[in-house]
Amino acid sequence: MSPATPEPVSTRPEGARIGVSGSGTLATIRRGLSLSPELTRGFGLTLALAGAATVGKLAVPVAVQQATDHGLLAEGGPDVGHVLRLAAVTAVLLVILSVANFLVNIRLFTAAESGLATLRTRAFRHIHDLSVLTQSTERRGVLVSRVTSDVDTISQFVQFGGIMLILSIGQIVVVTALMVLYSPWLALTVWLVFLPMMLAIRRLQPFIGRGYSRVRERVGSMLGALTETIGGASTIRAYGIQEITRTRVGAAIEEHRDAATRAQWRSVSVFTLGMLTSGLAVAAVVGVGTVLVGRGLITVGEAVAFVFLVQLFTQPVNQATEILNELQNAVACWRRVIGIIDTPADVADPEPGVTSPRGPATVDFRGVSFAYPRSGRVLHEVDLHLAAGRRHAIVGETGSGKTTVAKLMTRLQDPTEGSVELDGTDLREISFASLRQRIILVPQEGFLFDDTLAENLRFAAPEATDGELQAAVEELGLADWFADLPDGLQTPVGQQGESLSAGERQLVALVRARLADPDLLVLDEATSAVDPMTEVRVQRALERLTAGRTSVAIAHRLSTAEAADVVVVMEQGRVDAVGHHDEVLASSQTYQRLHASWAAQRKDAG
Repeated sequence: MSPATPEPVSTRPEGARIGVSGSGTLATIRRGLSLSPELTRGFGLTLALAGAATVGKLAVPVAVQQATDHGLLAEGGPDVGHVLRLAAVTAVLLVILSVANFLVNIRLFTAAESGLATLRTRAFRHIHDLSVLTQSTERRGVLVSRVTSDVDTISQFVQFGGIMLILSIGQIVVVTALMVLYSPWLALTVWLVFLPMMLAIRRLQPFIGRGYSRVRERVGSMLGALTETIGGASTIRAYGIQEITRTRVGAAIEEHRDAATRAQWRSVSVFTLGMLTSGLAVAAVVGVGTVLVGRGLITVGEAVAFVFLVQLFTQPVNQATEILNELQNAVACWRRVIGIIDTPADVADPEPGVTSPRGPATVDFRGVSFAYPRSGRVLHEVDLHLAAGRRHAIVGETGSGKTTVAKLMTRLQDPTEGSVELDGTDLREISFASLRQRIILVPQEGFLFDDTLAENLRFAAPEATDGELQAAVEELGLADWFADLPDGLQTPVGQQGESLSAGERQLVALVRARLADPDLLVLDEATSAVDPMTEVRVQRALERLTAGRTSVAIAHRLSTAEAADVVVVMEQGRVDAVGHHDEVLASSQTYQRLHASWAAQRKDAG
């Protein structure tokens, strides 16, 4: 058979890298708030409480001015009673201010945690909605960082920064109004000192924002490197590549440190500029105020109060500077999380989806082609009929397309062209809930969670009792294996099932499949990585599991093909032959070559 001519890659979005939203700051904030509606729920009341607390801060400078002019410097001598009354009223106002601040913080914290829990859940669920191919374009640590540390950074800003930015602007306006009331000249002096800094900050914000965007990127890369290192610890030790691994992880940590240091330098530079400006403003107020008092244009009390007002003016200006830095960091994180949510789920649950009735399953491939991004087509106009109730084996050399056929059959991916049908209905029209009831994939390496055997089995049947779990084990002829487990169903399996052997993990996957009771069972060669004793158990379980139902096995060992009712031979993305083992052995040169190689290996092993 002549080699297939390479064909152009499909332009469909499957497998596209998860990106970062490119929206502007305001658009990103609006989009983020729309994804977490809890953040704005009751915001009006929270803002009113915060506004009252902000206005209450003026009580101290007003009290100082009144106490100085009409108490300490009163005609006839100090009026102690007046000063005490002012002190008592100010104390009451400060208590009210503290209560308002407490309520504001509680409301902000509650809204932020609720809203960002929604955002985190939404991003996490969308990651699972993405195709396997799309997920594989990103390192796991990067995806984890977007759902964890990025959302945590947003949380820090939302809880304190967002409303404080609004209140800081409000406080600047209110304080400015009172300064103008006391002395327009002193108010103008303060603004002339601060205006250059404000203009400079506006120009510096994009510069700071780019720095924090790089920090978030480096966090994802660092977590990715650490995740790979921890997950591949046994391989690293086996090949003695600890030094190379340390270098890789060290480089990722260094890059994060350098990016964070540069971003902090930029942030600290702006903060230092603010502190310098604040000092200059106080000095200017003292100097100009002294002149104005000497000329009788303002009172001593108003001059003293002005020093307090400058502090109230300076605080939100500097605070706004810090908050703007936090805003840039938060927006960078928001863009990354939104980038996940906006990545199209190319294998999407149809709305409304068709409910496929349970029963013997028939699968048809009709003119199916499939292309992976940047690597050309791997399937070419495949037509294939898999009959109900039969045991099928799909064989072929590496890269022939057999695993892709399994992914399309279970709708982990969708075809580039053509359709895959279950009982005459395109898989893309069937709801995920119905599809997952009818089709189950048993991979080579069944993933186990760090829990007991019983809880891992219940992922296939959440409502199953211990008795039903044990009955499924016995039905597959695995009672002897089960009896050897130290704690039966309560045996801990360890992280990723490390307490069990590879073969035992495969047995757990088969029991899960029995509990799920699918109409179509797709197996990625369940015996490819097990010891001989476990292989006997697996084969016995498979015989019972596949009896009476449609099954498709991706066969790496041709003993599976010999035992199948139908053998499908794949060659360079096309169906080369279909039939019983004896038929395809007589008609397919590809199968003859595979069978001869397998037989020689068995002979050498014997």
